[in-house]
Amino acid sequence: MPPIKLLVLLVLGAIVVSLGVALYQLATGRGDSSHMLRSLTVRIALSVALFILLMLAWRMGLISPHDVSN
Repeated sequence: MPPIKLLVLLVLGAIVVSLGVALYQLATGRGDSSHMLRSLTVRIALSVALFILLMLAWRMGLISPHDVSN
């Protein structure tokens, strides 16, 4: 597997983990929302970073979209 695809999968996994942490913080309802806010902020930052990573990888020719045809 090319390194760029592995990096994309790792960032996607980190996004899911951050979302899970925020869900846990919401479900436990300890009254302190700063932890939930921090994990959601991390998720947004990771999502933006993933988008930029994908655009740069596409622009540099490391990845390419595939044609969907019947």
